[in-house]
Amino acid sequence: MSAKTYEVRTYGCQMNVHDSERLSGLLEDAGYVRAPEGADGDADVVVFNTCAVRENADNKLYGNLGRLAPMKTKRPGMQIAVGGCLAQKDRDTIVRRAPWVDVVFGTHNIGKLPVLLERARIQEEAQVEIAESLEAFPSTLPTRRESAYAAWVSISVGCNNTCTFCIVPALRGKEKDRRTGDILAEIEALVGEGVSEITLLGQNVNAYGSDIGDREAFSKLLRACGKIDGLERVRFTSPHPRDFTDDVIAAMAETPNVMPQLHMPLQSGSDTVLKAMRRSYRQDRYLGIIEKVRAAMPDAAISTDIIVGFPGETEEDFEETLHVVREARFAQAFTFQYSKRPGTPAADMDGQIPKAVVQARYERLVALQEEISWEENKLQVGRTLDVMVAEGEGRKDGATHRLSGRSPDNRLVHFAKPEEPVRPGDVVTVDVTYAAPHHLLAEGLAKAVRRTRAGDAWEKRTAAPPQPAGVMLGLPTIGAPAPLPAPTGGCSAPA
Repeated sequence: MSAKTYEVRTYGCQMNVHDSERLSGLLEDAGYVRAPEGADGDADVVVFNTCAVRENADNKLYGNLGRLAPMKTKRPGMQIAVGGCLAQKDRDTIVRRAPWVDVVFGTHNIGKLPVLLERARIQEEAQVEIAESLEAFPSTLPTRRESAYAAWVSISVGCNNTCTFCIVPALRGKEKDRRTGDILAEIEALVGEGVSEITLLGQNVNAYGSDIGDREAFSKLLRACGKIDGLERVRFTSPHPRDFTDDVIAAMAETPNVMPQLHMPLQSGSDTVLKAMRRSYRQDRYLGIIEKVRAAMPDAAISTDIIVGFPGETEEDFEETLHVVREARFAQAFTFQYSKRPGTPAADMDGQIPKAVVQARYERLVALQEEISWEENKLQVGRTLDVMVAEGEGRKDGATHRLSGRSPDNRLVHFAKPEEPVRPGDVVTVDVTYAAPHHLLAEGLAKAVRRTRAGDAWEKRTAAPPQPAGVMLGLPTIGAPAPLPAPTGGCSAPA
């Protein structure tokens, strides 16, 4: 009898992407195998790891569940599970609207998925189990990582902020920090397996240490990462300006393997709007952090998230946002048009902005940021960069005979394929010859190719018997795992 197959569909932030790696690990630990690529629901178990932050998240979920209903009728024994933030929020509503769902689980008890599936099979009725608080830190669960050379490492879960546009703290709970020793032990184990780049992950990553009252815990963690032999690149997402202290800037500048790259959400440049959002900083504070980061790391690439059209935003407020964008000169900005999220204070605020006004402001912001991104990228022309080769980053690489990867500051670089074999995880030294708003191009011969342990790990993984498809994400990916900057949910990705 062949093993049962599974498929995981993921929507939302990096936290969800990493949770899906754990869901895959749990299912494989229970004896399931991944469905072939392109299965599109043709599996014994289909798991939806949902997001409550994205616009129309519930409509998308129920639409997908509806498409699976006839497939389930034709496939005896097929099971459907729904987890993640929307499951935590809607609970019994899911089974009422889609009675063919077998399991509903929340953000705090993902480790229960195999047990709930088995219980639903035996009892022949839906199992809905939502924990109100974290049962076990997710990093203790089995994990099937999506990359051989780069990995997420969770340092905390939950969030203590009360931003009026965000429902994530209500669904993920209060911040809970992981023991530093456990974090470092996981990183060392990953490096031992060949991983050379890690991204420290938290809903409010630089608030790490709040559990124990150590305001310097995050900078200490960064410095400790610098002492791990074989760890070449360290990134983190997403920090909050409120908790961004001088010791973190110093740790970034003084720790060689912490990359010169920062993704720090702005959300608005208007002090009035920031107050309405309950963002505990103001324009001067934000620009002051940018100034300090640039003084310590002149070549750092800084990216951000911005909301346009928050309730009550005036034209003057919007001009303040444009002012910050001009001053900060972000390498990249993830821009969102505000839309109501049920359950958030902002959804009931007066002064909701007409869609046409929001759209017009959004287009002006995007045009300004595109111009700045291109100007900032043009400054990279002529520079020599060490590019870590990525897997699947360049959609046109096959046609252009190029490879793609990330520079230390996380810019996407397409480069001519060297004559010698190059694998994802290896590092190629190239000269930048051309800049576009969202990528760099190195058209000449590579100056050097360094084969790495990470490349060895990728080669070993791909030399094994072919594995079925990877986790299907609900947002564009830009690496494996998706490198920063990227929307991250909660305080960092309202849309």
